[in-house]
Amino acid sequence: MVKQQAGAQADDRPRFGAFVAGGGIRFAAWSQAASRLWVSIFDASGNREVDRLELEARGEGVHTLFVSGLTAGTRYGFRADGSYAPDRGLWFDPDKLLADPYAFEIDRSYRHDWRLATRRGEGADTAPLMPKAIAAALPKRVPPAPPLFQPGGLIYEVPVRAFTMLHPDIPETQRGTIAALAHPAVIEHLRKLGVSAVELMPVTASINERHLPPLGLRNAWGYNPVTFMALDPRLAPGGIMELRDTVAALRRAGIGVILDLVFNHTGESDRLGPTLSLRGLDNQAYYRHTPDGRMTNDTGTGNTIACDHPVAQEMVLDTLRHFVRYAGVDGFRFDLASILGRVGGTFDTDAPLLRAMREDAVLADRILIAEPWDIGPGGYQLGNFPPPFLEWNDKYRDDIRRFWRGDAGMIGALATRLAGSSDVFAEGGQPASRTVNFIAAHDGMTLADIVAYERKHNEANGEQNRDGHDENLSWNNGVEGETSDEAVSKIRMSDQHALLATLFASRGTIMLTAGDEFGRTQSGNNNAYAQDNETTWLDWSKRDQALEHYAGLLAAMRRALPALSNTEFLTGQPLPGSEMPDVVWLTEAGAPLDETGWQDPGRHRLVMLLEGRGDDGTRLAVIINGDRRGCMVTLPERPGFFWAPALTALTDVADMSRPLPRRSVTFMRERKGEQVLTREHRNGGE
Repeated sequence: MVKQQAGAQADDRPRFGAFVAGGGIRFAAWSQAASRLWVSIFDASGNREVDRLELEARGEGVHTLFVSGLTAGTRYGFRADGSYAPDRGLWFDPDKLLADPYAFEIDRSYRHDWRLATRRGEGADTAPLMPKAIAAALPKRVPPAPPLFQPGGLIYEVPVRAFTMLHPDIPETQRGTIAALAHPAVIEHLRKLGVSAVELMPVTASINERHLPPLGLRNAWGYNPVTFMALDPRLAPGGIMELRDTVAALRRAGIGVILDLVFNHTGESDRLGPTLSLRGLDNQAYYRHTPDGRMTNDTGTGNTIACDHPVAQEMVLDTLRHFVRYAGVDGFRFDLASILGRVGGTFDTDAPLLRAMREDAVLADRILIAEPWDIGPGGYQLGNFPPPFLEWNDKYRDDIRRFWRGDAGMIGALATRLAGSSDVFAEGGQPASRTVNFIAAHDGMTLADIVAYERKHNEANGEQNRDGHDENLSWNNGVEGETSDEAVSKIRMSDQHALLATLFASRGTIMLTAGDEFGRTQSGNNNAYAQDNETTWLDWSKRDQALEHYAGLLAAMRRALPALSNTEFLTGQPLPGSEMPDVVWLTEAGAPLDETGWQDPGRHRLVMLLEGRGDDGTRLAVIINGDRRGCMVTLPERPGFFWAPALTALTDVADMSRPLPRRSVTFMRERKGEQVLTREHRNGGE
């Protein structure tokens, strides 16, 4: 066990890494098992090793060395020696140049090469194959400021490279970078959509999985990190300042930034994978192992970071503080977050790392979002993360898809998801939901593909369509994939409207993946992680501007009506100071839904009537017709009020004197006064 001693310097810097100060550089690394550690110094090109200096063991696994005369910009890497016995988890090999886990910047991207995985004594020095860390003097810290994002807002999931590679307004030299997100055209799009925070898919330096280069493919998502602080030079050629400046520009527009970080595994993979950093420094400590010495694989990637080890915890916390202090981000989303809560291999709600995040002086007010599962035993932990963690809610995703697919008996589940998923998040008397509602995300089908493909089409991934989930809860409306049938296309568009409307009508935080607001497609590929090409690049020239406009109207309505953006569970009980219940569930005839109606497997219609306290006292009706037939709808009336469209900017609104459309969502809002019937005020709204 490593004692958490003097973990920070006098100015609360991390214990480890390379720090430029006092006329030189102080190098520090941790390894309990290594017999010797060196720092290799390289020339300005990073191609020639000019010195190799041994670090001094200071006890408890800490190795340090101050080298005078070195300056900011020095390129370096570590080497470690000790026993080489992979069957016992020991991989020491001084011929392997190792990336500093605390590197703030690297001089090039990681590239997979089979020579990085050779056994000790069977390969040459890997320095020519490895990026070099750059010792950098960090900028001044960002002045502390509370997060802009608040639960209940709209998170916009952004694959940084794919988002702007084809954007016509972004200069070609800037496309695919973090800096492109600060372009006025991007900010204008985000503001029109009402985005509260962008969630950037991984932007730290990652490496391709070993099977991709022979297939001519490259990891497009970045969920295969090597180290955790250094940004990928392809995405952030300007380093931490590029991220910092982009965060600042977005904050000026009222938009927060959330980083999607991967602390569950690294790109060193299984025992056949490359030795890049942690494996060569102290494989036994940084990774979890089974009792017989094999690497634990609770991530599906070949290795699992030992987040219950104090030094691994320290590394995670130092990384999070780094991005808050020097980039000013609002918070973090944690990939396969159950790994972060495993203690001795078992998930613990009060795991030391999860507790430390919540109690840390720098991190306590940040937004924390968990992907609450991994593939290991007991890995599915939806609802079990401690507050204030928000959680990706796959039950929401699946139930909403099932309802709109037309599955029987889904009315109760639909209402539960609209009301904030109290079955998942209300344990312990919590009044507000921690759900992150989404219908589509980066992994899985796009929103447009959900209504156009009944099965996955992943042949381009080179795995004979075996990868990705087989069950997508999707439907194709009679034709698989692209079609020239206008009737089918119209139905698909209606389905996309309905899915978006349901999302924006749901209690809790909501998340939309970039491009789903204008009909992006991946041609049925539900695992496009290896498609760094037109499959995942957003085609701005082909975006459906009518769908995009509709999404903007939904966002504006949600922002204007606290009854929608509230995170408190809907209970059917009156709110304090009100005689009306917060929600009434009705049939299309305007009658309260009784037990028979709730249990009717053939029921596909529901009216959610929301109390309007805080919204000038007027109620909002969300009319959901999941049936394949239109229907007449009657809403309960009150003296002095009338019902009118909530989305008044729509040019094609429904007329409630006629049947409302099949498979549609209609928003109606009470207005004070007497109704004046004019052509411009036909009741309804899609």
